[in-house]
Amino acid sequence: MSAKPEHYDIIRKPVITEKATMASEAGAVVFEVAKDSSKPQIKEAVESLFGVKVKAVNTTITKGKNKRFRGIRGKRNDVKKAYVTLEEGNTIDVTTGL
Repeated sequence: MSAKPEHYDIIRKPVITEKATMASEAGAVVFEVAKDSSKPQIKEAVESLFGVKVKAVNTTITKGKNKRFRGIRGKRNDVKKAYVTLEEGNTIDVTTGL
């Protein structure tokens, strides 16, 4: 099974937060993805990279916050997250890495 480079462009990194950990108990995994990626692209990328069956993909876009650093105003980047629900019996251990 050869992974295309496009799949690595779509899925940036796993999100490991308290909310993501609670989602993983329900059989979902959270990834930070490219902002221009679609749900079918995300599904195909996860299935080919990790060798699992995906049941559903939900996405959310978090707007970047305005922050100050040493008195200079700046803006964090917008982030798109994908909540990937896996079929029964499939798991991805995001703590080990790709």
